[in-house]
Amino acid sequence: MSDFAGMEDLMQDFLLESTELLSDVDNKLCELEKRPNDKALLNDIFRGFHTIKGGAGFLNVSAMVTICHRTENLFDKLRNGELPLSSELMDVILDATGVVRGMFTTLSQGLSPAAPDAGLLAALDSALAGNLVPPAAPVAAPAAAAAANTPDWNVLHAAVTKAPAAAPAAVAVVAAPVVETVVETPAMPVVAAKPVPAKMAPQQGMASAPPENTIRIDTVRLDQVLNLSGEIGLTKNRLTTLRTEILQGNMETNTLRSLDEAISQLDLLVSDLQNAVMKTRMQPIGRLFQKYPRLARDLARQLGKEVELVITGEETELDKTMIEDLNDPLVHLVRNAVDHGVESSEERISVGKKPQSLVQLSAEQVGDHIVIEITDDGKGMNPEALRRKAIEKGLIDAETANGLDEKQCLQLIFLPGFSTKDQISNVSGRGVGMDVVRTNIQKLNGRIDINSEQGVGTKISISLPLTLAILPVLVVRACNQPFAVPLAMVREIIPIDVAAIQEVSGRPTIVVRDEILPLKTLANLLNWAPTQKPQFGVLMQSAEKSFILAVDSFVGRDDVVIKPLQNIRPKGVAGATLSGDGSVVLVLDMEDLLMGQADAPSGGAMMLRNADNYSY
Repeated sequence: MSDFAGMEDLMQDFLLESTELLSDVDNKLCELEKRPNDKALLNDIFRGFHTIKGGAGFLNVSAMVTICHRTENLFDKLRNGELPLSSELMDVILDATGVVRGMFTTLSQGLSPAAPDAGLLAALDSALAGNLVPPAAPVAAPAAAAAANTPDWNVLHAAVTKAPAAAPAAVAVVAAPVVETVVETPAMPVVAAKPVPAKMAPQQGMASAPPENTIRIDTVRLDQVLNLSGEIGLTKNRLTTLRTEILQGNMETNTLRSLDEAISQLDLLVSDLQNAVMKTRMQPIGRLFQKYPRLARDLARQLGKEVELVITGEETELDKTMIEDLNDPLVHLVRNAVDHGVESSEERISVGKKPQSLVQLSAEQVGDHIVIEITDDGKGMNPEALRRKAIEKGLIDAETANGLDEKQCLQLIFLPGFSTKDQISNVSGRGVGMDVVRTNIQKLNGRIDINSEQGVGTKISISLPLTLAILPVLVVRACNQPFAVPLAMVREIIPIDVAAIQEVSGRPTIVVRDEILPLKTLANLLNWAPTQKPQFGVLMQSAEKSFILAVDSFVGRDDVVIKPLQNIRPKGVAGATLSGDGSVVLVLDMEDLLMGQADAPSGGAMMLRNADNYSY
């Protein structure tokens, strides 16, 4: 039984708006640490926290009101110049905001939060009195502390710590947003983010939050959808009239011309409506980026490093479901940059660098893709050291390792179990994380690339399609069946010349512009019996691997809506779609299809042999 029976709608509005508002407060607190005399920033923080306290009071959440009131008093003293801002004081404030965030998790489960930890309240009181005594141990919210014992790699490495994406601040129980509309989207559930308690040790986990089935839509975009729907209705009426005339025998030229014009108009309107609907799912990526300054600040404090996180491109828009799924990889990459990438102040000074390191997180739209980059000015990576570590851990053999160039050595960090740390810490060293990062990015039909220069720094680039709802594909044919492959992976299409096929280490390859590429037949990957010799090769880029996919023929490019297959999940099949003629086209998951196939030599029962008895 919920402790807030009859108030579920009010509670949902409060949690949605207050969680976003608290993320904004956390972000501004990190800025305040850099500009402690910024009165305008302090006033914004005070107003945001006061709004949260007001909503908690309205819902009679006394535990939250207690801690909010004390923290609000601290903000008041800071903005009145009665207290100096120090790192220790900021630690206590962030402890308090973290506990409030943990209380949001408890409220989302329909339960009343427990009273705040006495140690934290004592620290807040000491700070208010000007005699700050930091708590003996980091304070976490009860719900988060209980989850700390979960035996999960996520918990151990904190690579998948989730937090709610930030959004324009407002609290529904106080004032409703003016230019945004919240609509229910039950057909496309979104995995809700998990709140992050302040000062939480990196190995601690998060309590689960209920699925978030709402999305904020600018009313201008919603009006566009409604207007297009109205125009489609008018065009439908016109088509109905023309249909009646034709059925009555009116086949005059003017009638047929009007029919053609109406169909063309409908085609244009449907395309516009489809684009407008997709835009309603687009959200600024800044709502995700907003929480990372706090993440970087807390980790840097723990490691004794000076780190500034600079964020650009917050206004770049991406599909909301992709933003949710991006949180895990980006949390891990930001943490890696602070932990592995940048040096301590002493190390930086010794090599002639500024004591404060710089980590940059950026996003921009490039064509029909979003490019996200995480760059640091740290020590960079040593390809040779990565090669040695991979051999030492038994992840690759020495022969394979010696054949890798510097670029391929950098890709070794994505191998499961790879870690450069000799000792396991609370932050890293367990060899989990980067392989999961790559897997998660690939699930979003994206690519991840890495560039690093010793002594200069590292840049990790992620390229993602704007949306997952509509996927650009190349439709090919194999064994008399059409298949769709993600267009983002396609480089070009070439005819297959049998004479150009060469065997390298027992595997068929083709040299394309001095690049030796393995040749893989789609029929063989599917374990289907080939019906003819493949005529075309599709040059594809899969993660760090390039290869040629041999197919019988190709149909062309298309934009498809992927539908999941009910109750079945064949290997290498992401879903299905319908072609223009109504036939079913399977959409391939190339990463899944290639799994376990990359190093397999040619040959076997399903291999098609050419006139020279050569299999491929």
